[in-house]
Amino acid sequence: MTLPEIISKTENLLLRQLEEFFLLTWGDTDLPSHDLEHHRRVWQYAVEVLAYGDKELHEPMFIRQLIIAVFLHDLGMQSDQRERHGYQSREMAKTFLIRNDMDPDNYENVLFAIENHDNKKYRYKDKENTLLKILSIADDLDAFGKKGIERYMEIYHARGIPEECIGPAVLENAKARFDNFRLFSEQKPSLYMKHKKRYHILRRFFEQYHK
Repeated sequence: MTLPEIISKTENLLLRQLEEFFLLTWGDTDLPSHDLEHHRRVWQYAVEVLAYGDKELHEPMFIRQLIIAVFLHDLGMQSDQRERHGYQSREMAKTFLIRNDMDPDNYENVLFAIENHDNKKYRYKDKENTLLKILSIADDLDAFGKKGIERYMEIYHARGIPEECIGPAVLENAKARFDNFRLFSEQKPSLYMKHKKRYHILRRFFEQYHK
């Protein structure tokens, strides 16, 4: 099967269940920066990244694991809006797996990726972290551009970061995200240039934010 065929088959198999579980668990949480639309965008970025990745990333099981990780990675924001929300997301993902007759022991790499996706030290030590790498890149791409400005403003205010610290904090965090993306994409010029422009929109805004 081609990559688009594998993605379409995966979406037909899991997308409805994932979105229904997300909405049920998310409830009336008022955090648009990390709602279902964010997860839908991250999935589209993940699909884009897969098209530029090695053939090993096109395996049906890998893509099945990836869509689960993408749609559940920030679900823990429903109860914990700190940087360590990944742990809560992991526990909610386990509930999803069990409800859908999937043994969590067979999806440990998915749970690991979900729990650690917001660690911006990007320490990918071995092949088992490939899922985390792709999830992190796709998630980071949604932090750039005009949408990224909105998202950073909302979540940093929600975390109680002082107003005078928001600009420098965003610039530091966004630079780590972009540096990680650059390592993956520098040899893929069309992908790199597209999102480099979006990163600079975000960077220019927050460089001027306090002025």
